[in-house]
Amino acid sequence: MLRYLTAGESHGPALTAIVEGFPSGVAIDKAFIDRELERRQGGYGRGKRQKLETDRVFIDSGTFQGVTTGAPITLRLINNDAKLERLAQPAAPRGGHIDLAGSINYQTGIRQVLERASARETALRVAVGALARLLLRELGMEVFGYVAELGGIPAPPLCHDPAVRDASPVYTLNPESDKAIVAAIDAAREAGDTLGGVLEAIVTGCPMGLGSHVQYDRKLDARLAGAIMSIQAIKAVEIGLGVEAARRPGSKVMDPIRYDPEHPADDRRFGFRRPTNNAGGIEGGTSNAEPILVRAHKKPISTLAARGPSVNMATKEESPATYERSDVCAVPAASVIVENVVAFEIAAAVVEKYVGTSLDAIKAAMTAMHELNRQHLSAWGREGKPADKTP
Repeated sequence: MLRYLTAGESHGPALTAIVEGFPSGVAIDKAFIDRELERRQGGYGRGKRQKLETDRVFIDSGTFQGVTTGAPITLRLINNDAKLERLAQPAAPRGGHIDLAGSINYQTGIRQVLERASARETALRVAVGALARLLLRELGMEVFGYVAELGGIPAPPLCHDPAVRDASPVYTLNPESDKAIVAAIDAAREAGDTLGGVLEAIVTGCPMGLGSHVQYDRKLDARLAGAIMSIQAIKAVEIGLGVEAARRPGSKVMDPIRYDPEHPADDRRFGFRRPTNNAGGIEGGTSNAEPILVRAHKKPISTLAARGPSVNMATKEESPATYERSDVCAVPAASVIVENVVAFEIAAAVVEKYVGTSLDAIKAAMTAMHELNRQHLSAWGREGKPADKTP
């Protein structure tokens, strides 16, 4: 089982993650992980905190001479803006945050819960996801994320070129939309308001059979949705066509299946072709080797410079909510988070299916499974059912 835990507070000394079950034999590209952390800190609309932090990952265990050993991997990020013990206790909880419910649930002050609930924790999840992507790349899989809408302004992808996304101030694949989006962020800043948006991530190169239909908690789409919903401020997740599927007749939703008899032996789709991908690469909780498309909807940040109405916790009288330094818009950063959270869940499903403690063992298992599936398909009889294999 591939899993991880994170620890640390927003303004504590450091953030730490422990990754367990990561196979041996994967070369660590620390520069790649650091680039992902840098992308998370970027994007138009971020606050002053990002100028104070310079996220660089420290790998404290689980590697030897730059290669994973199979032991638990410890990832650590130093908080340059560490001042937890000096920060004041907020007097009035912010609506839309954990402040009120968390302080009552844990019987503490607001500071003790908001520091852990902060989206600062997602820096670790980006580092963990980037680590997982190093494994996926060894297996021929890639994950790519971008902004599809921001502040109600659509930015449908015009291509899937990383250079276009990385050149965009708001991480879209639609330069025609960027100017209007930047103007909307500026207007929100002037009004003391915030903006949300829609993020998409695409996984390519997935083999058939990740996840399973046999139990609810093994369904790949359910696992992806749960992981994405755990990201701060994400309020909805779609797979493929998503909610639009509810508005169409079945004939406009199902994906036709065709067959290419000239497909290469290493084709992960085994020759089956689909002119559409409304299912988003997952059918019945299982990957079907088409690109996996997930879409996440992020609400605007609830910490407002204009300070929404609240109640003083001591006096119970009406009071403006406490203002904690925050972003006007963190949608571009959220696209990086979604991209890497998706990567980890795909990697976890890979390790689960192709059980192996090393990269070589997983590769061997993938090759063997692919060949078994090819033999299974060739054994189908003319009547459309598997040939009888009994002696």
